Amino acid sequence: MPLAISLHLLAAVIWVGGMFFAWMILRRVAGELLEPPQRLTLWYQVFQRFFPWVWASVAVLLATGLWMLFGYFGGMAGAGLHVHLMLVSGLAMMAIFLHVWFAPFRRLGRAVADEDWPTGGQQLARIRRLIGLNLLLGLATIAIAAGGRYL
Repeated sequence: MPLAISLHLLAAVIWVGGMFFAWMILRRVAGELLEPPQRLTLWYQVFQRFFPWVWASVAVLLATGLWMLFGYFGGMAGAGLHVHLMLVSGLAMMAIFLHVWFAPFRRLGRAVADEDWPTGGQQLARIRRLIGLNLLLGLATIAIAAGGRYL
């Protein structure tokens, strides 16, 4: 259990922490300092480097979450409400990430390659909204994880 929970927490910190940094810090600085061509190119390259970490985090979260669910709690029936909520919110976050990866991120890459800045801006706006939603879900999930067992 200690290994599973440690890996689980590290994966969550990498994913949610990366979203927090991107949303709260990098987004504002890039918007203030860079013109659309540089800003869109920056974001595309940032996502290219961050998203493999998200994929790894998703894999670790799924593997360790299921490991703890079935190995420690004995399945869904043995898990508390907070575990059920974490599972649902985690799956929702993963679905949102998959949508970002397969749709607006791909379109952003094409727009940057084609120097189609208006389309790139539209795709970045979609990604921004979805990452904002995922960040809220991630922060809520962390709060549930930290305090849920005391409900």
